[in-house]
Amino acid sequence: MDGHNVTFLVFDGVKLLDVSGPAEVFTEANHHGAAYRVRHVSPGGAPVTTSVGPLLPVDGDGTGGERVDTLVVAGGDRLVGEPIEPELRESAARLASRAGRVASVCTGAFVLAAAGLLDGRRATTHWRHAEALARAYPAIDVQPDALYVADEGVYTSAGVSSGIDLALALVEADHGPDVARAVARALVVYMQRPGGQSQFSAPLRTPVPRQPALRAAVEAVEADPGADHTVASLAAIAMVSPRHLGRLFAAELGVSPAQFIEQVRLEASKSLLDSGYNVTETAQLSGFGSPETFRRTFTRRFGVAPSRYRGHFSAMAQ
Repeated sequence: MDGHNVTFLVFDGVKLLDVSGPAEVFTEANHHGAAYRVRHVSPGGAPVTTSVGPLLPVDGDGTGGERVDTLVVAGGDRLVGEPIEPELRESAARLASRAGRVASVCTGAFVLAAAGLLDGRRATTHWRHAEALARAYPAIDVQPDALYVADEGVYTSAGVSSGIDLALALVEADHGPDVARAVARALVVYMQRPGGQSQFSAPLRTPVPRQPALRAAVEAVEADPGADHTVASLAAIAMVSPRHLGRLFAAELGVSPAQFIEQVRLEASKSLLDSGYNVTETAQLSGFGSPETFRRTFTRRFGVAPSRYRGHFSAMAQ
């Protein structure tokens, strides 16, 4: 491959990990056969203050006509709820017009949106800001729970760590899975997660219930996902009727008891697969029972078969 220029567009207040995480992926890939050249540009060509304080040097303002194979627009807290300044918006549009592909990390999606680069596309951002993105830019099909989304050469990712997932996916697209796995191993990344995987697990997603009865039911499922949980058994633990328990789940968590049980079991099944259990063992231990039921449910939720998920993790762990 005859070199590949990766240009990061940065600005005052940029979140440092949005830049350094993906940049480390591309740089590490060079030790495994890639030829990425990482550059940083700012709208005015001056160093920028990062989210943690120190200045980040840049290589200019990006107007010199250098080739841009991949443009990465990093995020920053100030991009949400405030108008994107014209200089930043115009820099993104100008660089994107000559880029082979365009990506954003976290709230960098707001810059792409302001530049009109996400109109009519699917996109994501940090789950905290997905609603704000959808409200401000109704022409975008916001995917609030995805780790990253690819739509015809435009890539958007969620929170800071998902920028690493996206960078690994781009390396894999350029150089194949073996190089991407080698990079992940070198950086001690847990694993390259599929873009459709949820931004956060069911326990992290679930707020602590206000009602003691609901809290007791939720804690019982999270403590032992593989147990024979039913609406009736949880109602007995909560000391309420099954009908009332269903109302509590709907009112506080927005799901039925059965849906919540499935969510927690799916998260438990991922941990079991990651630990080396096969599909049949995982189906039993996580409470799904039938391997076929488990395969169907897992694939529907995560967009990848459990055997493929397990094989991907095992290959990266070697």
